[in-house]
Amino acid sequence: MRIIGGTQRGRVITAPKNLPVRPTTDFAKESLFNILNNEIDFEECDMLDLFSGTGNITYEFASRGAKHITCVDVNLKCCSFIKSAVKEFKFDQVVVMNANAFLFMQQCKRSFDLIFCDPPYTDEHILTIPELVFKHQLLNADGMLIVEHPAEVNFSKHPNFYKHKTYGHVNFTFFRSE
Repeated sequence: MRIIGGTQRGRVITAPKNLPVRPTTDFAKESLFNILNNEIDFEECDMLDLFSGTGNITYEFASRGAKHITCVDVNLKCCSFIKSAVKEFKFDQVVVMNANAFLFMQQCKRSFDLIFCDPPYTDEHILTIPELVFKHQLLNADGMLIVEHPAEVNFSKHPNFYKHKTYGHVNFTFFRSE
């Protein structure tokens, strides 16, 4: 894993082997950020990274100067790793929370400019993510939700569906708030 843009560009991140994660590939991540470069102002972005895993996506946003980032992961080892990396990289705008992402969405009392979700591909509740985000008004006006998911998941019928992109085995579906 490496950071592909911003102040920490080129920095290699070596996560412990025992983390139960499937990091977004560098190819897919680079393609995603090529899209986001034209869609958002990173320096004004208040971002939520759900199912953070290794923190791969968080580091990209922080490296590009995101204003504030909240990371949520249920695995304590993942959270510990992200906290240590954030400290090493001096990413002061990152807050790491050890919590169940689905419960977090139901209880969160604030909204974000961008939410990135990379749940386990086998999670039976993956289809509920957009509903929870929009029901609990977790996005600011003109906010964006991005869900990384397996090919067999189809969100295109959701009323806030914006677009879908595929990069190898990685699928991203984008949603927009109104």
